[in-house]
Amino acid sequence: MFSLEFMQHAYLASTIIAIVCGFIGVFVVSRNMPFLTHTLSEIGFAGAAFGMFVGLSPLDGMLIFTMISSVLVGKMGSRASRREDSISAISGLFIGLGVLFLALSNKSASYATNILFGSVVGINATDVYQMIGLSIIVLVVLLVIYRNLKFDSFDPIGTKAQHVNSSLMSIVFLLLLALSVSVVAQIVGSLLIFILLTLPAASAKYFAHSVSKMIACSIAFGLIGVWVGLYLGYVTNWPVSFFIATIECLIYFSALAFNYYQKKA
Repeated sequence: MFSLEFMQHAYLASTIIAIVCGFIGVFVVSRNMPFLTHTLSEIGFAGAAFGMFVGLSPLDGMLIFTMISSVLVGKMGSRASRREDSISAISGLFIGLGVLFLALSNKSASYATNILFGSVVGINATDVYQMIGLSIIVLVVLLVIYRNLKFDSFDPIGTKAQHVNSSLMSIVFLLLLALSVSVVAQIVGSLLIFILLTLPAASAKYFAHSVSKMIACSIAFGLIGVWVGLYLGYVTNWPVSFFIATIECLIYFSALAFNYYQKKA
């Protein structure tokens, strides 16, 4: 399997993606942003379609749309009373725009499938290098703001004591989330982005009781999902996204069962 160049690219890309998702996903879950992540995935789909329409790469189109939209979406959905309505409206709008751009670009249905569900075969060396570069940016910034982001996400009292600028922290985090969404889409597609950005972290909170341990568990669960998913996709010729989604769901349900029996005991 590893003698094939595209599988080497897929494993390298999926490894860095799992690390990024495991790290940032803990804060996505703690800040109650899973639905915002889903919205950014719809925006990413429209951005990728727009990129193909104007002659850019799908990843470049995703970056343009998600980076600009992330802060706007976050501001519109900042109030809990209108969060779900805002997310539903924006998701519907960008799905429609994505379909329109695909139709105008005269691309075949396979292009839409690749955007929505990812394409391991379509990952080349240039894509891998670009993903690694973006992922390094996300990880470096996360490490720089880690202390303040941890306070802002988990400890409101500590946030005030440390004089953390919550508004600035939210904007920076949303931009990092937008970058992560654009990177992750290359493997699992825009429709399944929220799986790697939420399920490993949601599972980790049942096995760990500190932020650093949650991040470690989340990264481990993400790596298990993408590594095993790629292998099963290779031997069965079934969609890799299906295996990744199934594995992460099984891990999550196992975490729920573990938590249930821990409380019962």
